[in-house]
Amino acid sequence: MCGIAGFSNYNMNYRENPGPWYGILQSMNHTLHHRGPDEEDVFLSRHVGLSHTRLSILDPGQGKQPMTRQMGDHIATIVYNGELYNMPELRWQLITQGCSFTTECDTEVILLGYLTDGIDFLKKMNGIFSFAIWDHSRDCLYLARDRMGVKPLFYIRAENTLVFSSELKGLFAFPKVKPIANRDSLCEIFGLGPAKTYGKGVFQDIRELLPGHFLEFTGSGIYVTPYWKLESHPHFDDYGRTVEKTRCLVTDAIRLQMLSDVPICTFLSGGVDSSLVTSICSSELKKQGKVLSTYSFDFTDNDKNFKANAFQPTQDRPWVDKMVDYCRTSHTYLECSNPDLYQYLFRAVEARDLPCMADVEASMLYFCERVSRTHKVTLTGECADEIFGGYPWFHKEECFRADTFPWSMDFAPRTLLLRDEVLEALPLEEYAKAAYHSTISETPMSGEETPTEARRREISYLNLKWFMQTLLDRMDRTSMAVGLEARVPFADHRIVEYLWNVPWEMKCPKGVVKGLLRDAAEGLLPTEVLHRKKSPYPKTYDPTYENLLKKELTRVLADPNAPLRELVDPVKVREYLKSPSDYGRPFYGQLMAGPQLLAYLLQVNYWLEHYHVEIRF
Repeated sequence: MCGIAGFSNYNMNYRENPGPWYGILQSMNHTLHHRGPDEEDVFLSRHVGLSHTRLSILDPGQGKQPMTRQMGDHIATIVYNGELYNMPELRWQLITQGCSFTTECDTEVILLGYLTDGIDFLKKMNGIFSFAIWDHSRDCLYLARDRMGVKPLFYIRAENTLVFSSELKGLFAFPKVKPIANRDSLCEIFGLGPAKTYGKGVFQDIRELLPGHFLEFTGSGIYVTPYWKLESHPHFDDYGRTVEKTRCLVTDAIRLQMLSDVPICTFLSGGVDSSLVTSICSSELKKQGKVLSTYSFDFTDNDKNFKANAFQPTQDRPWVDKMVDYCRTSHTYLECSNPDLYQYLFRAVEARDLPCMADVEASMLYFCERVSRTHKVTLTGECADEIFGGYPWFHKEECFRADTFPWSMDFAPRTLLLRDEVLEALPLEEYAKAAYHSTISETPMSGEETPTEARRREISYLNLKWFMQTLLDRMDRTSMAVGLEARVPFADHRIVEYLWNVPWEMKCPKGVVKGLLRDAAEGLLPTEVLHRKKSPYPKTYDPTYENLLKKELTRVLADPNAPLRELVDPVKVREYLKSPSDYGRPFYGQLMAGPQLLAYLLQVNYWLEHYHVEIRF
């Protein structure tokens, strides 16, 4: 993986006085160094500047970027972040069309593919990516992003200049781009956070290139075009055929995503999703005489402090042990302490450039950093729940009927601690409902759905566009912040396309949650793991951690210079801190309850301070 950034302006000739522009490109690279600590370089032409930092996974000795290639009179330069999983197949196709390669890396495949087929080459690509291509012959800049939005790409039009970056912080390295939070920004933070509206960058005027889209920037303007979208149609396969196809798609995606010139590992929680990824990876490596490395995560003393609830019925450790024994992996048990978790709350903000999933994200960052000390590539079980219907809100009647996001139905905690004047100025609930209804209205339908089936599609679409994207953002930023590439086989677009049209009765046969995936994994996992009840990512239940949050939030609100004081009412907070915590009533997802609300507010304060955010109501 890598970090990309750059700028383009057709009214400028950057070559006339190149020094300052090279300086900006180098500053962008410095800002994104964590995404690609192995190598970096820049490119400057008349109307465009491109910067790149590289994490070497394929052909580490070659593949330097920015990369320029010529085919006849057609010249193009690329900066690219991602992995092209069907690279061998596409490379061979291009060779048969007369292309010659000088490297073994996927970057050159994409660039020569563009020179051969134009931007339509996107439709042939199976991978996770964002890239920028400057077409010298056409004086045109293309930006593109993978179908599911695994890899990020933000941009802003600053006067006549288009500025883009893998991360928000990269935009702020350009002198004219400032971190401003307007009313919509604050509605995103308090009305939707830690999620955000797809296509928006939260900060004023910043956009995010939508998944499955490309952007064309020319002297006449910006044009954004979809190259992929979900399509709804009837499903004709019987259950047996559906199980067979699902198994083939999942196993093929996992095998494809093992593509690497450096050793891979997997994250292993003992749940069905990560266990299936681990089982297939382990089996493939055994054929090569290799042993798979695996990692599991928990919190110090969680065996003493764990509190079972409807969302988190069991701990992971016993199930991890079963899978380690079953697959014979080289396993490492990682634990996070309270002091480390607290410190990483703020590092997680720097990784995401926004307040995020509090200690859930902070701990993931901590664990990724530990894994990155020995590995550059990991495969995870992320996204299976969104695609196969694993979350509680797919199954609960009250969620099915709710006229709001089903993972965030309790809106009260979002407004409970804000100042009255802030509540008057910010239409938080209205903003959230408008975002919800906008997505609902976009849901692809075949026209043959019953009302119940149509609602199933809406719930699934909400999960793909919102909840899954939040987790993909979390996975990208926490891994890339420490130079670790995290791959998500379940987000393969072929799986998403197929499962989108599989009826609910097949996804959840006889009421068995994710029964289709379990049946597809038959014989690949121990029976008890195959039928384990879902348990989400672990979190700490240590009261010491919550007391630490309370103490720090009290300190912050006692500071007259703390930016959070402009938004939060200290009196309301003090009353809230006296009430008992409710771990079983999350305000977002399954894990963000009372303690996570305190952590989130601390992150908001740090975000405002660290980025020197200017608030404009």
